[in-house]
Amino acid sequence: MSFFNSMNTSASGLTAQSVRLDIIAQNIANVDTTRAAHGGPYMRQTVIFEERGHQMGGFAGVFEALTNPASLSTSPLGTRPPFALGLSPLSMGNVVTAGGVPFDASTGVRVRNIVPDTTPGPRVFDPTHPDADVYGYVSRPNVNIVMEMTNMISASRAYEANMTSINVTRSMINRTMEMSGR
Repeated sequence: MSFFNSMNTSASGLTAQSVRLDIIAQNIANVDTTRAAHGGPYMRQTVIFEERGHQMGGFAGVFEALTNPASLSTSPLGTRPPFALGLSPLSMGNVVTAGGVPFDASTGVRVRNIVPDTTPGPRVFDPTHPDADVYGYVSRPNVNIVMEMTNMISASRAYEANMTSINVTRSMINRTMEMSGR
């Protein structure tokens, strides 16, 4: 994997975790919203991630080919893994060939979808609330603050890890340039 592929992978992680943090913040902001645009209480949103480049095997295929030589004949990379052989890839759009073996260069993660969590929220007895039903119960959002804060810490740590990876890669590039005399 080249330096720039490494940075692209980490940058995709930064983008994905940034979206995740935005959705978590939206959930927390709507913890008390009992009347949303659809008429009922706010429904918690979740982010679904997927691997970029999964159509041609993606990271799982490359990892399998690099770590399990017996799988090379059935690998999505064909008969040999390009980077294991030290071949330099030639770029052709998003599809790269190394020694004639195509693989998808757009590695990383992306947000596949943002979907509502359809689990029902709690019903609270509050007959004075404007959204109370005829029995005095109010349907509350299905947002659990403790779970959202835990998810926020997780997303924040993943964001920090991707940022650290970019900084390390940048340092490696700078060191390589220093060593080459440029």
